[in-house]
Amino acid sequence: PVPALVADAVAARRVLRIGYADRAGTDSVRDVEPLGYLGNSRHWYLLAWCRLRDELRCFRTDRIRTVRSLSEVVSRELRLTDLDIPHRRVRPLSLV
Repeated sequence: PVPALVADAVAARRVLRIGYADRAGTDSVRDVEPLGYLGNSRHWYLLAWCRLRDELRCFRTDRIRTVRSLSEVVSRELRLTDLDIPHRRVRPLSLV
């Protein structure tokens, strides 16, 4: 499931501060600019510009421990060329 506050921030284009656990369980706090979602048959991922790493990152939504929406508005735009995924496999998604 996608946390409601994360889905709302993507729609409203708000920067998020997330508490995130990596695959080893190590926690970090990151300010991210949410750009969209990626999904497969097992997991959903928040696609966002990570200000800590200064690059595009995918965050598994079930590893997001805490989330807070900030007042800052996301200014970045996601381009399909940013993704290393064949374009025929990318489809629009509505979270309604």
